[in-house]
Amino acid sequence: MKLKLTHLHKSFDDNHVLDDISLTLDNVHSLVLIGPSGGGKSTLLRIIAGLEYPTKGSVEIDDKQVQYSEAGLLNHRRTIGTVFQAFNLFPHLDALSNITLPLEKVHGHTRSEALEIAIKILRRFQLEAHAHKRPAELSGGQRQRIAIARAVAIKPRLVLLDEPTSALDPEMTGEVLDLIGDLREEGRDFILVTHEMGFAQQVADQVALLDNGKIAEVGPVEQIFKNPKTEQSRNFLARVLKY
Repeated sequence: MKLKLTHLHKSFDDNHVLDDISLTLDNVHSLVLIGPSGGGKSTLLRIIAGLEYPTKGSVEIDDKQVQYSEAGLLNHRRTIGTVFQAFNLFPHLDALSNITLPLEKVHGHTRSEALEIAIKILRRFQLEAHAHKRPAELSGGQRQRIAIARAVAIKPRLVLLDEPTSALDPEMTGEVLDLIGDLREEGRDFILVTHEMGFAQQVADQVALLDNGKIAEVGPVEQIFKNPKTEQSRNFLARVLKY
């Protein structure tokens, strides 16, 4: 994946959430966004996903600029798999239908094609036994794994994950992190926002640390965690790695 962010700004009324973000990365498979809460990580991810409009600036993925128009975003979102901390599953549908619905309604697959894809991916993620359970009948870890399966089922060029374990207990967190690790081993490109510093070090090719709406530092995982260059990075990592 090639990712280029150019002078990105995002404001909500008088609240400046992103302040002149620029970043160019070539041939990165897993970018992890870290930093203090409120630093702009989730907003940046939503702009890359095409779910928020930047106030100013541009986003390019694999040399193709994201067009922030209705038609442009419709096409862009079809190529991106997104996973949120709140699962975002349809509560009235079972796990199987949560996966087949976007395949049919958004991506134009027939019912039989969508079923074949969904069953295959549930089997691959060892979730086939839960295919006919609704979200309320599943554990938090199972719900999040279904959400990841749904994101991957569309064969996206990029998967975006926003704090996918923040609502889970430690055992369920392990289930989800194992699955994300498997996706990395398969060579999938993804951008992950997380507070799980140990996991970030395991899966990241590149790490970007956001603080107060700016990129404080970006670089390979060894640089950021072992030899951070900026005072903001050193202070943040000293706090989160203390215990």
